[in-house]
Amino acid sequence: MNTMRTTVLLAGLTALFLVAGYALGGQQGIMIAIIFALVMNVGSFWFSDKLVLKIYKAKEVGPNDEPVLYQTVQQLAQRARLPMPKVYLVPSDTPNAFATGRNPQHAAVAATQGLMRVLTKEELAGVMAHELAHVRHRDTLIGTVSATIAGAITALASMAKWAMIFGGRRQQQGSPIAAIAVMILAPIAAALIQMAVSRSREYAADKGGAEICGNPLWLAGALRKLEAASQQIPLQAAETHPASAHMFIVNPLRRSQMAHLFSTHPPMQERIRRLEQMAHQRVV
Repeated sequence: MNTMRTTVLLAGLTALFLVAGYALGGQQGIMIAIIFALVMNVGSFWFSDKLVLKIYKAKEVGPNDEPVLYQTVQQLAQRARLPMPKVYLVPSDTPNAFATGRNPQHAAVAATQGLMRVLTKEELAGVMAHELAHVRHRDTLIGTVSATIAGAITALASMAKWAMIFGGRRQQQGSPIAAIAVMILAPIAAALIQMAVSRSREYAADKGGAEICGNPLWLAGALRKLEAASQQIPLQAAETHPASAHMFIVNPLRRSQMAHLFSTHPPMQERIRRLEQMAHQRVV
């Protein structure tokens, strides 16, 4: 169901992209948007992992630096039949974790110092299994594609706005009112779809992570702790770079006035409920 939902959402995002391009610039607008999206996709695909690790000042660690973390990831990767990813430690008291890398052969998983302090060994296994599930599902690629298309729609709307301001409407097809409506609504719709894709992938990673570590309750227990701690100690770098928030196992941003509709993560209680249901079904 999650795979089907993600496919439908990405198809909808692509369709919105093409409709917005045509409404704002006709066939020429579509071509400009496609070229822009391709350039952004290639750049994000090859360099986003290095960028996010640099943003959070992550340091690569080995079996002698962080033996518990490294050995946990190593055992889980073997169980999941995945290549051993690089392991990083983020110097932050906020308990959180993320995965990055363009494919399983070039993957990295990162945990914060705060995560290592607050979780038991079993809960740590649940969290890192969740991140390895993202690697196995190639969610970094899916997230990059959705974020790039949404960004291209926003950029296209912005270019069209400035073109209209400076007299570029003579080439525009259709109603100017429709074009203005697209400029306003298309970026909002794109952001909503992108965030829905992110929420769908989190549910899939929870399920996959529970299967990899072998006990859904390990991850459920970790999520309870992380939800409370992440709001008490927000991740400062994420506040500066909110576009990376979707990568973390729990939302690193302050809740503020953000509606659930605009959240990159599913409701925590629903995530925990699904994991507990998985555990109950295993017992039964």
